[in-house]
Amino acid sequence: MYVAGLWRYPVKSLGAEPLAEAELTGDGVRGDRLVHVRGPRGPLTGRTRHGLLTVPASTGADGVPRVAGHRWDSPEAAEIVEARAGAGSELVAFEGPERFDVLNLLVATDGAVERFGHGVGRLRPNLLIGGVPADAEESWPGQALAIGDALIGVYTQRLRCIVTSIDPDTGEQDLEVFRRIRHSFGGNLALNCWVIKPGTIRVGQDVELVSTDQLPSHVGGWIVGAPYSMTA
Repeated sequence: MYVAGLWRYPVKSLGAEPLAEAELTGDGVRGDRLVHVRGPRGPLTGRTRHGLLTVPASTGADGVPRVAGHRWDSPEAAEIVEARAGAGSELVAFEGPERFDVLNLLVATDGAVERFGHGVGRLRPNLLIGGVPADAEESWPGQALAIGDALIGVYTQRLRCIVTSIDPDTGEQDLEVFRRIRHSFGGNLALNCWVIKPGTIRVGQDVELVSTDQLPSHVGGWIVGAPYSMTA
């Protein structure tokens, strides 16, 4: 097995930033989801604001997230996001673990993506592991992925939401995509993971499935019920 793809999402629910290598920290991919969109009653995501998914995001040379090339805290970025998320929405920086939906890494496998039959971008993973049979994900929870010096724990399969029905390039919705995940995968596709041991990983690097007795220290974010707080 090998690392077939790497991505981070500097702004939650905005576009993916492809990477050739990624530094894994105890908080996931360095620079991942450092900014989110907040509305009058809490965070806004692509689940209800589909247009956010089409907005490109990147990380500047200074490490600061960009929205369509503009610093996230600029008036230009604010205008772009408000046009898609609605009046009163704003960009906010936050580094607490609640910004991740379940855990701080999402891992997909090429065999399952091929069986899925749609682009990997709909799944919004951080890692794509290549050379994997289509049904292998079901047996991975409770084990770990060793990639160089890094070790990634595999917790559970990801129960997918309606975001998978949104084309990340056009923002158009196709509910048949979501129905396919429910009917063909029992609703679960890709893997909720976390960093056990930090390290730098690269596209093309070998991956080994190993045993572990580790469990994550924090599970669950705002989307699955954690209270929305900006104090952490």
